[in-house]
Amino acid sequence: MSAPTENTPARSTTVPHLVVTQDNEFFFTAAAQGRLEIQRCTSCETLRHPPAPACPQCRSFDWDTVTASGRCTLHSYTVIHHPQDPAFEYPLAVGLVDLPEGTRLVADIAGVDHAELRPGLELEIGFAEHAHGAVLPQLRKPAGGAA
Repeated sequence: MSAPTENTPARSTTVPHLVVTQDNEFFFTAAAQGRLEIQRCTSCETLRHPPAPACPQCRSFDWDTVTASGRCTLHSYTVIHHPQDPAFEYPLAVGLVDLPEGTRLVADIAGVDHAELRPGLELEIGFAEHAHGAVLPQLRKPAGGAA
């Protein structure tokens, strides 16, 4: 989605713009490049998501990132019907997934029949453009369609 110009009006949405900070910029940059990066404390190697300035385990401010495999298992989900925003298609499934790296992620679920959703369902991380042109993780059936 391109930025609005004088000739193209802004997409009507109540979705706020992303708040990008020095602690989470790596996450959004990697997502735009099709990668899921997870913040890791370099002192104790604890993974953390969402990103934060200090490690919750050892309080270190030193960190790097690891690239997630893209595999995940559905831990929980909800199907949203209301309130509706023009930036999304409804009903909208949103899932909480367990990553094999040891942390969790919340994202929209696309391309999966809602009747198939159940805890333990194997999914994978993809990426899609969302409101305001941001690219964010999206949960999908694994390549090959096996779910």
